[in-house]
Amino acid sequence: MLMPVNVTLGVVLAVLLVAAVAVAALAHLGHARAVAVAGLRAAAQLTAVSALIGVVVRALPWLLCFLALMFAVAVRTAGRRITPNRTWWWAAAPIATGVAPVVGLLLATGLVPPRGLTLIPVTGILIGGALTATVLAGRRALDELETRRGEFEAGLALGLLDRDARLEVARPAASDALLPGLDQTRTVGLVTLPGAFVGMLLGGASPVQAGAVQLFVLVALLAVQAAACAVVLELVARGRMHRVPLSAAEGE
Repeated sequence: MLMPVNVTLGVVLAVLLVAAVAVAALAHLGHARAVAVAGLRAAAQLTAVSALIGVVVRALPWLLCFLALMFAVAVRTAGRRITPNRTWWWAAAPIATGVAPVVGLLLATGLVPPRGLTLIPVTGILIGGALTATVLAGRRALDELETRRGEFEAGLALGLLDRDARLEVARPAASDALLPGLDQTRTVGLVTLPGAFVGMLLGGASPVQAGAVQLFVLVALLAVQAAACAVVLELVARGRMHRVPLSAAEGE
């Protein structure tokens, strides 16, 4: 049975959001306002998307525009999480590198038909996974380079190229971005039943069908996130993404 959309659901969601904000504030986590804004934005965005999907799935041009919008928002969100300067737009590379080949393979093999109701959720899951991996890898890599600046300079003194010296410092930290996906895949069915599995069951699919879809999602996400991590690490190592202020970068 699907979850009913009624007043009770709205009240429960409001209580949960208030509780999340209260805990973040009382524990001084520093993101209480961000939690509130994120929850309200999610409600508004999902309401709008729910209305839009019924329209975009009927025409290919609108479907492509909707997918492009998803990608653009992901790039902007990931890039600005990593750096405040203009190099944020390089976040498009790891997200596209991770998602495009997987979606292309699924379409080419017929596992995912080129229909909006199928393509939108699958592409959205993959873009979301790439976004998370890109943010974690990019932030950890740049944080590590700032914290361990001395080790980077020592590598240069030993004769390493800029790229190689950055990789030596940033690679271990950036690779941690794969841990959430790895842990989710290792513990699936034992600790949690992820959304795709539960959604398929609620939609009337058999447990075997739901398990197959969830396995596909997890393995596809591992491929997407590994590619995204590798590309964003390379961008940081080559200095394409950095945190140098714009004025300083323009003066070089």
